[in-house]
Amino acid sequence: MKFSIVLALAVLLAACGFHLRGEATMPFASLYIEAANPASPLIEELRQNLLANHVTLTNSAGKADVVLNITSDFPEKQILTMGASGRVSEFQLRYRVSIRAYDQEQREWLPTDELMLSRDYKYDDAQILAKEAEETLLYQSMRSDMVQQIVRRLSHAKPRTLPEK
Repeated sequence: MKFSIVLALAVLLAACGFHLRGEATMPFASLYIEAANPASPLIEELRQNLLANHVTLTNSAGKADVVLNITSDFPEKQILTMGASGRVSEFQLRYRVSIRAYDQEQREWLPTDELMLSRDYKYDDAQILAKEAEETLLYQSMRSDMVQQIVRRLSHAKPRTLPEK
């Protein structure tokens, strides 16, 4: 009986087209990451993800098929709500990244775009250490989500030809 249910579920999942997310196939072989802060955790996680997707990362823009320019990469923290006593009760965390990708002929693969993620969390003065740890985990989660967004955009990027004048 259990085997029948498992088999039926497997057939249903296969029939609906569900499949696990695999490696992203990139339309280029090599990439150079040009970043305002090359030592940021986002850049390091992006490098690891691209290497796992078999992209060759170069040390100079001249050797790369495509250059990914990350002009800004910064987290923000904003007060969302305050309680009756004037104390903060909720924060909103934001993570903004500006990207652009182009090749050696200056053709755009990805136009300049700002990606933004946000998360809200409740704050409690009585649990300062726990809330700091929660904030750190939320930023790490947003950074991982941002890396996935950038990789997905790169995997669907194509060179854009400039219109004839």
